[in-house]
Amino acid sequence: LHREGRPFACAECGRGFSDKRHLMAHLRGHMGLKPYACPHCEKTFSHKPNPATHQRTHTGERPFACPHCARAFAHNQHLLRHLRVHT
Repeated sequence: LHREGRPFACAECGRGFSDKRHLMAHLRGHMGLKPYACPHCEKTFSHKPNPATHQRTHTGERPFACPHCARAFAHNQHLLRHLRVHT
């Protein structure tokens, strides 16, 4: 069950990906392979970008600011969800 523009589907859960590399990283998660570790805590990740994003939980960095109010977020998807309160 993959979506248009996401031709690489996970056989395990059906999630679709636009890039085969992203599918392969996703499959590592299903296999329990998480080779990337946070240097500040015990958390591990199957995707390489995740440790850098996760660092914000330790640094308090919130680079995604709401243009309508004073709120800021560590993750872009959290800002996008928040923006719905302003519409």
